[in-house]
Amino acid sequence: MSYTISESCPSCNNCKIDCPTNAIQRENGEYWIDQELCNNCQGYYNEPQCIVQCPISSPTPTQAKKGRYKNVTRRSTSPELFVNGKNTPFASSMVIWEACTVLTRASIIPWEKDAQGNLYYERSVKQGKGKIVFRLNNSLDSASSESIEYLSDPSKLEEIDIRAACLHLLFAAYATNLEKPWEQELIISDQQIEQYLGLDKRKDISKAAKLTLIKLLLQQSCQLLATIDWPQQGKVKGFTVPENALWHLLEIQHHFQEDDSGCQHLIGLTFRLQPGMWAKYFLNKQGYSQRVAFYQYGSLPQFVLSTVMSIWQQHPGAVRMMLWLLFKSKMGRKQSITVSTLMRVAYGQERSEQADIQREQRKRLIRTFESDLEVLNHYGIKAVFDPVSYPETIQPLWVKLAALPDDAEEALDFWINDGSQEHRLTDSGPRGKWNWLMKARILNFELPQEWKEQLIKFEQKKQRKNNRKTPTKKSPQLSAEQILDARKNKGLSQRALAKEIGKSQSWIRDLENGRFSAKPGDREILQTVLEL
Repeated sequence: MSYTISESCPSCNNCKIDCPTNAIQRENGEYWIDQELCNNCQGYYNEPQCIVQCPISSPTPTQAKKGRYKNVTRRSTSPELFVNGKNTPFASSMVIWEACTVLTRASIIPWEKDAQGNLYYERSVKQGKGKIVFRLNNSLDSASSESIEYLSDPSKLEEIDIRAACLHLLFAAYATNLEKPWEQELIISDQQIEQYLGLDKRKDISKAAKLTLIKLLLQQSCQLLATIDWPQQGKVKGFTVPENALWHLLEIQHHFQEDDSGCQHLIGLTFRLQPGMWAKYFLNKQGYSQRVAFYQYGSLPQFVLSTVMSIWQQHPGAVRMMLWLLFKSKMGRKQSITVSTLMRVAYGQERSEQADIQREQRKRLIRTFESDLEVLNHYGIKAVFDPVSYPETIQPLWVKLAALPDDAEEALDFWINDGSQEHRLTDSGPRGKWNWLMKARILNFELPQEWKEQLIKFEQKKQRKNNRKTPTKKSPQLSAEQILDARKNKGLSQRALAKEIGKSQSWIRDLENGRFSAKPGDREILQTVLEL
């Protein structure tokens, strides 16, 4: 039995070079296998080289495998993630965040070209005091590539699968399990990846298709190269990390099962990786305790990965917003975000600028944005609209329909009442809605319980740490007599003093009568104004 090359062939020519019987031919830019010459590499290799050397294992046996997949002997893998079934720690430094941005928004972020014509994406750090520069290795098969060929063709950015960010986040989670990740290795199997991404529940995809997808996504996430120039931050001095892969793909082990006709079917993959040198500076426990490095981590909810794998094709904008919020929310759950910022994250600056000048583009982008917000809402990531800058008149229709009763008779009354109003729910948006949206704000996003719980724990831990670091300085107490005497000495009336410090006259009166004591912040203001 021979093999055939699928339509997903990347045309890399690796299989043709390594075929020992010259069975792989190329005609009109397409590859095919001469079945009379192919002998499954028998007498040359233990494994079919066309499958092993192909970046996505595109060649498959001409006849599908029959029967169950048998377990094969594999090397032991790294410890399991998501042991509580909900979330797991993951490295969440700015390097990881921006790398996730590159993978999810490769085709819409502003790439530049260097003197040699190679593409790079630069992200400034600390108001331009430092920077992170990303490049992409043009070769998917970085495990066997000794030299680096940079990506220079912008059209190839479209080929980067947004789902590769899920593998990137999984690697960031595995890295937190290592004491010195920049020196240690990760060993991950296709079975683990299937489970974490929810692919194990997909019965509509064959095992061969799953393995092809996993191999492709993993290698795309390993294409990222970063150069880091980091300024001094707190007690950690500035440092520079020369260009280095974020994830070194060291080896891909292919597992085969032979059928009765002697044909070998790919049934599993094991990957050996190592985090790059970024981990020495941003995921270094010992260095953090010595104040020479950082140890930055967050919480990765498992539902985020499975959601991305479900909606990536129909709603890429929603995926980009969700993964951006994964990092953004770690800075604080109650952060106001402008609609223009979210649109730039989801669709890119260029598309927003086109919508500014083209009416049809504008209408299409608004519909897409409101649909993506509805998808996020469905998965428990609920936008809280600012009633001032984002009033009900310009909110999405699905938000307004939330008040629609479930009971049929009550729903009928609802629509009858709505029809009698001057402005109805189904009316088109007001004139100038786009301009309103560009100034509108979302106060914050309400997050699912398993996501929110971990953020609360991080916030409490951060607060306790800050309290230990900077003990509050207690201002000396001010007696009612001190305040009264100081006011009279300054020649101020109660009304004048109240106006000076932004309080009411009755507040000053009650303070001088000893009914309560001023709070620390008010005490400091009084001491300044009264020169105490």
